[in-house]
Formats: sequence, C-alpha cells, structure tokens
Amino acid sequence: MNNLEKLEDLADQEGVEVIPYSFDSSNIKGLYCDNAIALSTSIETSTEKACVLAEELGHHETTSGDIIDQSNAANRKQEARARFWAYTRLISLLDIVKTYKSGCHTLYDMAEHLDVTEEFLWDALQRYRSKYGTHTTIDNYTIYFEPSLCVYDNLSEKGSK
Repeated sequence: MNNLEKLEDLADQEGVEVIPYSFDSSNIKGLYCDNAIALSTSIETSTEKACVLAEELGHHETTSGDIIDQSNAANRKQEARARFWAYTRLISLLDIVKTYKSGCHTLYDMAEHLDVTEEFLWDALQRYRSKYGTHTTIDNYTIYFEPSLCVYDNLSEKGSK
C-alpha cells in the first residue's frame, strides 16, 4: 500500500470524507473543514496528493476553528502543528535512518524511496533541524541535519554517508 492509500484508509477510519475539488486558484491544493477534505483535482501525482492529504489530515488531528488568516500568530502556530503532524506521519526519524541504510543519499532518491515530494522532504528536514538542532539520536543512530544530512551508526566505526 502506498502513502496515498494508507492516508485514504486513515481518513475513512477517522470519518473524514476526501472529495476531489476544482479550486479557482491553482495555489490551493487542499482544504479541511468539518470532517471533510477537499483535494485539488489539479494535483497530478499520487505522491503529491499524499503529501497534501497528510497535511489536511494534520489539520483534522491538530487544528480547531478557522485558521485561514495567516497574519494571526495563533493561526500560523496551528498551521505549523498540522504540517509537523504530516511530516512525522510520512517521514519519521527512523524512516530517515532506513532510507540512508537503503543507500539513498540524495534528496531525490530519499523522496522517491519515501514516496513523498522533494519539497515535502526538504520542508520536513528543515522542521526537524529547527526542532532538534544540528543533530539528534535515535536507536543507536545519529542524524546530522547540518552541515548536510548524514546518518551515523553509533555502533560501527564509520557512519552511513
């Protein structure tokens, strides 16, 4: 099952209806309101659709009220929470380790392996860097976010680069 299918199943389990919708603006990819998610019919790939659906499900899980006005700091915080929910749902820290161990070392290869867009992966990595700083450790692996992404196996003498 790919990410889109898994997220559609999750939406169904949560009682969230996913509706294809033709927005007037190409800038709008998805919108969540009252247990319904409208996904733009202009999204061309299932990979991008999954990334958008993940964020909208993040709104279902973490957001309350109308947060469309992003000039409001509280609304921006709710937007960030929904995005972080999506990032952790599709790209966990262990997923980053597994991807590196599988031999994926470029952003493109990692995104392909994880079935996410490069933009979504890049944004997730930036958010993890913002949360954890230059590095974090999970299950005997250290993930370095700076100066470039690198996973180091703490049990071996050399890291996976």
